Amino acid sequence: PTMAHSQALLVLENFIGGKFVPCSSYVDSYNPSTGDVYCRVPDSGKEEVEAAVKAAKDAFPVWSSKSPLERSEILNKLADLIEHDLEAFAQAESKDQGKTITFARTVDIPRAVHNFRFFASSILHHVTECTEMPAVGCVHYTSRAPVGVAGLISPWNLPLYLLTWKIAPAIACGNTVVAKPSEMTSVTAWMMCKLLEKAGVPPGVVNVVFGTGAKAGEALVCHPDVPLISFTGSTLTAQRIMERSAPHCKRLSLELGGKNPAIIFDDADLSQCIPTTVRSSFANQGEICLCTSRIFVQRGIYNEFLKRFVAEAKKWKTGNPSDPTVDVGALISKEHLEKVRNYVKKAQAEGARVLCGEGVDPLALPLGNQKGYFMLPTIIAEAKDESCCMQEEIFGPVTCVVAFDTEEEVIKRANGVKYGLAATVWSGNVGRVHRVAHRLQSGLVWTNCWLVRDLNLPFGGMKASGIGREGAKDSYEFFTEVKTITIKH
Repeated sequence: PTMAHSQALLVLENFIGGKFVPCSSYVDSYNPSTGDVYCRVPDSGKEEVEAAVKAAKDAFPVWSSKSPLERSEILNKLADLIEHDLEAFAQAESKDQGKTITFARTVDIPRAVHNFRFFASSILHHVTECTEMPAVGCVHYTSRAPVGVAGLISPWNLPLYLLTWKIAPAIACGNTVVAKPSEMTSVTAWMMCKLLEKAGVPPGVVNVVFGTGAKAGEALVCHPDVPLISFTGSTLTAQRIMERSAPHCKRLSLELGGKNPAIIFDDADLSQCIPTTVRSSFANQGEICLCTSRIFVQRGIYNEFLKRFVAEAKKWKTGNPSDPTVDVGALISKEHLEKVRNYVKKAQAEGARVLCGEGVDPLALPLGNQKGYFMLPTIIAEAKDESCCMQEEIFGPVTCVVAFDTEEEVIKRANGVKYGLAATVWSGNVGRVHRVAHRLQSGLVWTNCWLVRDLNLPFGGMKASGIGREGAKDSYEFFTEVKTITIKH
């Protein structure tokens, strides 16, 4: 690239000990909607992680001894500052990730703000336990203390949203952190670092090291002074994290993939079900771990459902993410788009029918977006349960629709994958809803809705979808050590 070209690029720096620090080498980050490099991200490794861990360790004694109220006030201040810059954050998130400006404005950034406010509040309301044993003259009680330096690794699909979902509870509980966002979507994390000092976050409490999982992530996971790792991402990477952290006996919270079923019974209210299921399939280009990618429809309504579902999906507009009328933005990368397209090709080769989208409908893009990583919402019918499209997480705007006959059969089929993150059930029969919800192997079950979240309640998956839960009580328990104290009087 010419000098003029490289000057126009945004160059990020690591944030260590309250200061921005340049890095010796960088990786390119692309604007997914144009296919152009627009940002250089530090390619950090052992040295940078070492410096960040040291800064976090040094900041721990003072930060952990602050009262929950003092920490709460700082978290609220940070929330206010991000909210004040909401539009700038939304624009940056949309450009960096490829998601629509509408989604960034209404979902990502408001939720990031809410994450700080939520944990600023919840940290004030935890209580510890106490029991008495009068017969032996003893009282037992528990106390909770922060663990130390938390290693936080977040993914590229909801960059600031999922990063703050980890940072907020970690620092609310009195830990200090070293965070590593995805190298593909680092800009909003870097923007947040600029607000930390103004919010009153002392230097070293929040450190952000940018780079790849293979270098920066590995160094963080292997560091002996980082007792705890919270990771959101792929099951494959999580296996590596478990192996590398095992010698150090680290505590892990892993939120991994999903292959989430939607089960639609013949008494479902289709006027609600169809628009919601289009959203649960294609929101954020299908790049949400909670998206429904296996849709089981009872045979009596199968044909009607398909017809209406395809018609509704075709209304979704794909194009320039900064256009407020667009519903589907760009996928994260060229490689990822290729991977998602290959799933559709495989389905066709196996005899499934592609009803709309990829390879079926023409994709018309604005002039500036023709090199971007776009794909239309794609619906596949008649895929076999054992096919890769029904077993593996595609993580794109692709969903499979199949018919079922009985409740018993659909529960077995819905549970027949290695994942167990989320499920949705559509039915007007309250008894059936409870029966089915109890039998699904899934950390979250939504009925007649999708993605309605109360942050108080546990969030996380079963089977290959993860270990541990996050939420008011669960995150507090993860980010603190519990001690049982017995006093004889």
